[in-house]
Amino acid sequence: MKLLSTAFFLCMAFVSFGQTANEISKIKHSSRRFLMGTQPELLRGPYLQKATPTSITVRWRTNVYDRSRVMYGTKFNQPEYFVDDSTLVAEHKIELNNLKPNTKYYYTIGNLADTTLQGNEDNYFVTLPEYGSDQLIRIAGFGDCGNNSINQIKVRNAMEQYIADKPLTAWILMGDNAYSDGSDAEYQLKFFNNYKDNLLKKYAVFPSPGNHDYRDYPSASFKDQHKMAYFQNFTMPTAGECGGTPSGTQAYYSYDIGNTHFLSLDSYGQDANDTYMYDVLSGQAEWVKEDLKANKSKWVVAYWHHPPYTMGSHNSDTEDDLVAIRENFIKVLEDLGVDLIICGHSHVYERSRLIKGHYGMEETYDPKKHEISSSTGLYNTSKNSAPYLKNSNNNQGTVYVVSGSSGALGGHKDGYPHNAMYYSENKVGGAVVLEIQGNQLELKWVCSDGEIRDQFTMMKDVSKAEEKLLLKDKKLDRSK
Repeated sequence: MKLLSTAFFLCMAFVSFGQTANEISKIKHSSRRFLMGTQPELLRGPYLQKATPTSITVRWRTNVYDRSRVMYGTKFNQPEYFVDDSTLVAEHKIELNNLKPNTKYYYTIGNLADTTLQGNEDNYFVTLPEYGSDQLIRIAGFGDCGNNSINQIKVRNAMEQYIADKPLTAWILMGDNAYSDGSDAEYQLKFFNNYKDNLLKKYAVFPSPGNHDYRDYPSASFKDQHKMAYFQNFTMPTAGECGGTPSGTQAYYSYDIGNTHFLSLDSYGQDANDTYMYDVLSGQAEWVKEDLKANKSKWVVAYWHHPPYTMGSHNSDTEDDLVAIRENFIKVLEDLGVDLIICGHSHVYERSRLIKGHYGMEETYDPKKHEISSSTGLYNTSKNSAPYLKNSNNNQGTVYVVSGSSGALGGHKDGYPHNAMYYSENKVGGAVVLEIQGNQLELKWVCSDGEIRDQFTMMKDVSKAEEKLLLKDKKLDRSK
C-alpha cells in the first residue's frame, strides 16, 4: 500500500507540474502546492499576442527568472485549465490552444508554485470569431503613440471611454511605438506602462514598426534585427498560424480576423537582400503579392508606418522613402484589391476618398481621374455622403488614412492639406477604430476629447435596389 500511495503521489505531481508550454491540463486542486518566502515581482504585462479563434499567447516579464503558469477558464475565479513552462525565464510566453471561438476566458499569470502575479475580473480575453465569419469585429489603431505625452494619455482615455460598452476584438500599431529610440526602457515607460490596465491585458495587439523603433539598434544587419527591442517585445505570426501566407520574418506578416485579411508591413527595415518594401523585387513586395493572391477574405486592410500621401509633419513629395512607396509599391496593393491602407509617421490625421492610380506628386492629383467616388463617404444622410461602394468582381479603389497623432502631434508642410485628402486635422490627436460587419466597413477617428471628427463607410456587393437608395444619400434599414 505504501508503494502504491507513493506511486500515486508521483503520478499526480507529474500531471500538475510536468506539462510543457504547449500542453493543457485540467486543474487538480489537491495536487497544488505553495512556496513560502520572497516571490518574483511583475514588471510588465500581462499582454496578449498572436490571437486566433482557438489560441492566444500570453506574455509578461518578472524581475527575476521564474517558471511560468497561466490558469484560465470561462468563469471568473474558477479556472479549469492551466499551461506550464518549467524553463526559468524573465520573459514569459505561454500559448493557450484548443480554445473555443468567440468565447470569453478569464486568466491568471503566475508560477508553478501557484503564486499569482495578476488575475482579477479585468484579466480576460475573448477569442477571435471563426475565420470567414460575418460578425462584427472592432479594431483600434494607434500611430506614433509612445512618447509619454499628455496627448498620448488623452487619446488612450478617449479610446477606453469609446470601447467601454463596445469592446475591441484586437488592436494594431502603425509604428513609432516608443520614442525616441525604441529602446526597451522606453517601451516599458512609454508603451507598456501606459496601456497595461485596459488594453494590453484584454486585447491582442498586432504591431508594425516605425523608424523610431529601429533606433534601438541602428547598425543591426538583417540577421540581427530580431535583437532590437521591438522584435523582442512582440510575438508575431510568422508561420501563417493566424491566417495568411507565412512570411518567415517578424518584420511583416498577415492574419485573418472574421471576414477581414490584415497585412502588417515594414516600411523602414531592410530584408535579407538589402532591399526595402518599396523596391520592386524586394522579398517583402514579392511576399505581399503571394499573400494577396491567396487571400479569400471579403475585406483587406494593410497598415505600415510611412504614408504615400501626406503634408502633415512629413512631406510625401520630398522624402525619398514616401515617394518610393507611392511610385513603386501601392499600385500592387490597389491592383490586388486592398480596401483600406492605414499609416502613421506624419503626426496628423488625413483621409482620402476612394481613389486609385495616383502615383505622382501632389500637384498631379486630379479628382476626376483618380477618384472612384466623389462622395464624402460619411454615410450620415447629408448631401453627397453615400458610402463607398465596391464589388468583389471589380474591386476598384482604396481609402488612404494617416493616423499618426496617438501620441506625437502637430505640424504641417507647405501645400497642407494634401490634395488627395478629403479631410485633414493637425491640431487634435486621436486614434482610429475600424468596425467591420458583413459587407460593411466603417472607420471612425476618435479624438483626444472623445469627439469623432471624421468617419467613412464602405460597402461591398450590395444589391441593385440597395445601391439605388444609397446613391440618394439614404441609409439602409438593417433591422429587418
